[in-house]
Amino acid sequence: MEIVIDGTGNLKKAVTQLIKYAGDCKKWTFIGEIGAGKTTFIQSICKELGVKEKVTSPTFSLINEYTYEKNGVTGLIYHIDLYRLNDLDEAINIGIEDYLYDENYCFIEWPQLISPILPEKVVEINLQIIENSKRKMIFL
Repeated sequence: MEIVIDGTGNLKKAVTQLIKYAGDCKKWTFIGEIGAGKTTFIQSICKELGVKEKVTSPTFSLINEYTYEKNGVTGLIYHIDLYRLNDLDEAINIGIEDYLYDENYCFIEWPQLISPILPEKVVEINLQIIENSKRKMIFL
């Protein structure tokens, strides 16, 4: 599925389509260059899923954890940013497998580093910059 958004105008629509597309899959990877909008998109997803707290980039903390509540269902969302890691061993040392193989949502920016250990069922979101305010999102 491919969606083009202009600014944040139809971001909510893209989020709704992604959630529907993902179905019961809770492991999502976000691929795109710096400034493509990975964190902004994840912030919108978290809001749609019912996160009340502020969603921020985990670039320096590596992993942020949020609680969501939607339609009477409460759960956790792990927002992981692997940009600063150098190799798969570093990811394993921070316990990445614990996040990848539990029942909670796991949103991973810069997932290429851990591709050998990703679960079989993952939704890949590829964000591409088209122009200053336009982004193309491809869900795989």
